[in-house]
Amino acid sequence: MESVLEGRDLLAVMPTGSGKSLGFQLPAVLLPGVTLVVSPLISLMKDQVDELNRRGIRAAALHSQASADSRRDALRAASAGELTLLYVAPERFASQVFSRLLPEIPVACFVVDEAHCVSEWGHDFRPDYRHLRAAAGSCRRSDGRAGRPPIAAFTATATPEVREDIVELLGLSTPRLVVAGFDRPNIELRVHPVSGDTEKHELLRSLVPAARCLVYAATRRKAEEAAETLTRSGLQAAAYHAGRSDAERTRVQDAFAGGDVNIVCATNAFGMGIDRPDVEAVIHMDIPGSLEAYYQEIGRAGRDGRRATATLLWNYADVRTREFLIDRGRDEVPERAARPLDPAELDRRKALEHKKLRRMVAYADSADCLRSTILRYFGDPVAAGACNSCSNCSQRSPVGPESLLLVRKILAGIARAGERYGRRRIAAMLVGAIDDLPPPLTTLSTTGLLAGEDAKTIERLIDAACGAGLIVPSRDEYRTLTLTPLGRDVMAGRVEDVRMSTPPVRTVPTRRARKRRLRIESFPGRVSPETLGASPGAPDEATVAALREWRVAEARRRAIAPFIILHDRTLMAIAAARPRSTEELLAVPGIGPGKAEKYGDAIVSLVASARD
Repeated sequence: MESVLEGRDLLAVMPTGSGKSLGFQLPAVLLPGVTLVVSPLISLMKDQVDELNRRGIRAAALHSQASADSRRDALRAASAGELTLLYVAPERFASQVFSRLLPEIPVACFVVDEAHCVSEWGHDFRPDYRHLRAAAGSCRRSDGRAGRPPIAAFTATATPEVREDIVELLGLSTPRLVVAGFDRPNIELRVHPVSGDTEKHELLRSLVPAARCLVYAATRRKAEEAAETLTRSGLQAAAYHAGRSDAERTRVQDAFAGGDVNIVCATNAFGMGIDRPDVEAVIHMDIPGSLEAYYQEIGRAGRDGRRATATLLWNYADVRTREFLIDRGRDEVPERAARPLDPAELDRRKALEHKKLRRMVAYADSADCLRSTILRYFGDPVAAGACNSCSNCSQRSPVGPESLLLVRKILAGIARAGERYGRRRIAAMLVGAIDDLPPPLTTLSTTGLLAGEDAKTIERLIDAACGAGLIVPSRDEYRTLTLTPLGRDVMAGRVEDVRMSTPPVRTVPTRRARKRRLRIESFPGRVSPETLGASPGAPDEATVAALREWRVAEARRRAIAPFIILHDRTLMAIAAARPRSTEELLAVPGIGPGKAEKYGDAIVSLVASARD
C-alpha cells in the first residue's frame, strides 16, 4: 500500500487470502483519479465490484457479461473521474473503442491482478496480458505528471523465473518487490489415493464439512456429477463452469455468497474468484494441471485464519484426462482471445504445460512432506523440514532395521555419484538399470547395489528421505540430490532414530531385477567364478572375523558406514571364496572395479594372513 501511495512500480507476490486486493483498493480510495484494475476472471470482478459498491465505493467492470448500457455508463463515469476503481478484462484492450477512450481516463494506478498470466511459465498464460505494457503507456496520469501511471502487479503464484518475466514483460521500472511468503499453515494438505471415480464419489460425502466447501473437477461433466452426488446426499450443492449460462453462473455465485448454497463444484481450469473467508475445505476430484493452479485453488480455503483442509483424490488414470485437455486446448476460461497461434508456438506451449503437469504428478505421488514440496517449488526459504501435519507427515513412523539399511544404501549412492544427479538416475544406478545412464554412473561401487529392488520403490524412498530432512533436491529443473548433515550422519551410522514414510520393502527379486543383477555381474573387468574355476564353500570363520575388524577400522578412518565398504553378504562371499588376487576378488558378487581398486590389495592381503 505504501508503494502504491508513493507512486512506485510494484510486484507483490502474496498468498491467496492474505490481502492482495486491499493492497490496491485502499490506496484507490485515497488517491485522486481512477485505479484501473486488469483482472482475468469475470466472477472475481463481479464479486469485488459488488462488495465495493456495498461499502459506498464507486466501482464498475468492463467484461463480456456486462450489458452495453452498463459498459457505456462505466466508461462515461471513468472518463469524468467519478469512479474510484474500474475493473477491465485484459481482452478489452484489443477493442478499438476502448483503446480510443483510454487516454481520457485519469488513471491513478494501473493494477495488474493475477500478474502471472503475463508469463508463459505461469500456470495460466494469457497472450492478451502481453499487451498491457503498451496499454499502460497510453494511459494518462491523474496527477498531471508526464509518463505512464505507476504499475502495481499482484499474484499469489509466481516462481522466481515467473517474477523475472513479470518485471520485464510489464516494463516495471525499479519496482519494489514484496514477497510475503507462500506458507498457509492453517490449511492441512492431504493426498488420498483412490482406485477410480466410484471410490471418489463414495468418499466425497465424508470429505465435505458442514460449512462452505469448494469441489474442483477436470471437466464440466465431472463437476456436474460431483454436484449430483452431493445433492443426492441431502447437501446444498451446485455446479459452476463455462458451459452454464451467464444467468446460471451468477445465480450460483450469489447463492454461495449469500449462504443458500454451501458447496460449489467447479471446473478447475475456469477458476472461481469467489471471496468467502469461511471456506473450510477444498477438494480436488482430479489432478490439477500444475502446482501453481493447485496452490491458487486451495488458497481459497481458510481465509479467516481458521483450520481448513485441502484434499486431492489421486488416481494416476486422471493424468490422461489432463493430458487430453492440454493437447486439445482448454475451453473453460472466459474472456480468452480467440487468436490463432503459430503451430510451432502452440506445440512449445503444450510441451511446457506437460512439464508442469509432471511436476504436479510428482507432488501427488511423493512421500515427501507436501507443504515443503510446494514451498520449495516457489522458492520459499521456510521450506526446510517437515510440517508434521500433512497426510504424508502424519503417516511417518520409526524406520525399522531393514528399511534403514536400504535408506543408507541410497544415501551412499547419492554420495558416491558426487551429488550431481536427480532421483531417477540415482534409482536407476542403484538397481542396475544402466542402459541409459551416463558412463560415470555405470562403474560406481554402488552401481547395482540394490539390484533386487524396484526403481519406483527407490524413488519413493528418496522422496521420503527428502521429507525426513536427509536429502535436499536443488531448486533448478534438474532437481539434483544433496545430502544434508543429518543425511550424512544417518549414512555413516551415527544416527539410528529416523522417522519417515516408507513404501513396502520388496524382499523377493523380480524376474527383471534378476536380469539386472546378471548384467551388473558381467560389467567389464569383472571375472566370473566359472572362468576361474572357483567353487566357494562355507565362509571361513577366521577370515570373517578379520574382515569385520578391518571393515570397522576402515569405516572409522573414512567416516562412512561399514556397509558402504563391504555389505555383509559380500563379506561372507569373500570369506567363502578366499581370493588370492585382485582378479579373483572381482569374481565375488558385490565387488566392482571401484571397490577392487580401493580395497583390493588390503582384502587379498588380509585373506592370505587369515588363511596362514
